[in-house]
Order: sequence, then structure tokens, then C-alpha cells
Amino acid sequence: QVQLLESGGGLVQAGDSLRLSCAASGGALGAMAWFRQAPGKEREFVASISRSTLTRYSDSVQGRFTISRDYTKNSVYLQMNSLRPDDTAVYYCAAVQFSVGGATQVPFRTDEYDYWGRGTQVTVSS
Repeated sequence: QVQLLESGGGLVQAGDSLRLSCAASGGALGAMAWFRQAPGKEREFVASISRSTLTRYSDSVQGRFTISRDYTKNSVYLQMNSLRPDDTAVYYCAAVQFSVGGATQVPFRTDEYDYWGRGTQVTVSS
């Protein structure tokens, strides 16, 4: 059974940087992604990375956040720079079940992902 475990969240000030990690176990995976959910809002897409390391970002984080993955550690990362108070949210790691033909897919909808972590809180103070 696939499990995703996020880490690296915390409380930072506006303009600071933070790096989130997500360790996967239990099976082969396709695309992986980060989503976030602020209080009272729907879960929203942040960034995704395909098995072939193609990437996609939301407009709100483009140029500030970088997603990467390390196959040797079966992990995905989110480097967040120039953090703003509106980046405050619970950040979730997500993954798609492995498929032979899915190497270049970079999904961005929540219903495209099969596995989810429990989330890590990121709070950015002004």
C-alpha cells in the first residue's frame, strides 16, 4: 500500500524560504504533486512533476516555488522562496499510480491523483 509522508512545514516570515519533503513508500508511482488548502478554501494545485521530470506550476507560485524528485530516495520536494502570507496553508503531497504510458503526464486536478499524504502546515507571517 502506497504511503506518502510530508515534512518540512513550519512558521516563517514573509520573504523567507522553506523546503517541503514527501517520502513515498509501498509502490511504484507516476506523477507527483503538491497541493495546498487554506482555511475555508478548497484544495488547490501548487505544482506537479512527471515521471520524466516535466513540471507544471500554478500561476500564483510560478517563479517562486520549485518542485523536484529524487528517485533514489523515492521522494518529491517543494522549494518555496519569497514566501507570502497568502501562501499559508496545509500542504499536501499527492501521487498517481504508476502506468506504463504516463511518463510525461503532469496532472493538476485533485481527482487525477490516487494517493495523498496527511499534510504539513506552512504559516507565513507578515
